Amino acid sequence: MSTNENKKEIEEIVNRETRAWDTKDVDLLMTIFHPDMVWPWPKTPQSHDPMDWVLEWGRYNYDRWRDGWLELFNTHELAHNVRKIKKIEISTQGDGAFAVVDIDTLWIDSKGKKNHWKGRVCKVYTKVENDWKLIMHTGVLEY
Repeated sequence: MSTNENKKEIEEIVNRETRAWDTKDVDLLMTIFHPDMVWPWPKTPQSHDPMDWVLEWGRYNYDRWRDGWLELFNTHELAHNVRKIKKIEISTQGDGAFAVVDIDTLWIDSKGKKNHWKGRVCKVYTKVENDWKLIMHTGVLEY
């Protein structure tokens, strides 16, 4: 497969994830994750030093992660979700990739408390047979 075809597939999976957030479709969201996925989160968007990062959910677990995202979807309204792909990089071997995405996603709970994801993320993908899966993702950082 050519680099351009791989880039289109990475763009598709980023856009699929965006659709899942936009529609609060937890089943669609779950299609993007690799079974070995790990998602570290910085404590703040300014926490560039990984010494300040945490792992809230640990290694991917379908039920735990699905329930966690459903909890967010059921308790928050999505005010807006703007995502812009800034870069897609494919490995020479065509089996690894990452996408740099600027996001501005605002969730608001029933009491008006905001959960704002605003900044830049790096989404790391691995090719499993014929499908790309998200295997690592940085939390949101401001640069």
